[in-house]
Amino acid sequence: MSSVLYDAPGPRAKRRNVVISVLFFALLALLVWFVWDAMDGKGQLEWTLWKPFTESNAWTTYLLPGLANTLKAAALAMLIALPLGAVFGISRLSDHLSVRLPAAWVVEFFRAIPVLLLMLFANEFYDRWTNVTTEQRPIYAVVTGLVLYNASVLAEIVRAGILALPKGQSEAAMAIGLRKNQTMRTILLPQAVTAMLPAIVSQLVVIVKDTALGGVMIGFTELLNARGTLAANYGNAIPSFVVVAVLYIILNFILTSFASWLEKRLRRSKRGTGAVLSAEDMEELNPAAVGGSFGTGGEGGALPGSRTYT
Repeated sequence: MSSVLYDAPGPRAKRRNVVISVLFFALLALLVWFVWDAMDGKGQLEWTLWKPFTESNAWTTYLLPGLANTLKAAALAMLIALPLGAVFGISRLSDHLSVRLPAAWVVEFFRAIPVLLLMLFANEFYDRWTNVTTEQRPIYAVVTGLVLYNASVLAEIVRAGILALPKGQSEAAMAIGLRKNQTMRTILLPQAVTAMLPAIVSQLVVIVKDTALGGVMIGFTELLNARGTLAANYGNAIPSFVVVAVLYIILNFILTSFASWLEKRLRRSKRGTGAVLSAEDMEELNPAAVGGSFGTGGEGGALPGSRTYT
């Protein structure tokens, strides 16, 4: 079916699409066979290497505790970085130079430093100048590094999402007498969240994966680090890498699926209801504007020229 934005493919296009699809799956099958043959040639498909993953000891002793630490560090980093990034993103849009300039410096500084370097700095900081125990120091350093870097990236996502909205949105809010903080809180942010959600989720996926950097460099016992201990005990490095990679894929797929569901739900909830803003609604938003320059002819009547908002 054709539409304004899309033309239905004709006979030649359909044949071309079929040929491309066949070539793609043929190349994919060839790649799978090549990997399988290479692993078989190196003896990596022997049952003795994969058998530990069918037993509970490999999971309860190594993989599940490592996965729990990965989820714990990622969740803490998300819970702190999301609101912190929103605050800095909005601060960068402030009319006050004393707010906008320091926020820009902080964001650009931490966004320019690799997250691994931030983890190493945080680890040294907690080691030299705090009373954090040796057992707790790795997770503190990992979460600190993730928060500092990802809050800066999320701040730019928030700023870009708000700036991407049509200028008429803020102008209309000013026209009905809303203050800037009311405009940001009730009009701009709710609309920007839906547009920003894919980029935010992509950054949350990065947070989950970057926890592995702490395991490699500062001894944080997360999933990848636990895999190394398991492989050292069972001598199955390649199979353990494969299993851990599958776990990461499943974990990130769940996160992106939840975000897709949430995005669709938010879009459905913002469809128009046909409600008209009355004088009471306007007074609740801004009593001064309604009582002053926006007075109505009758108490409780609808504003002249009021319109439906979606």
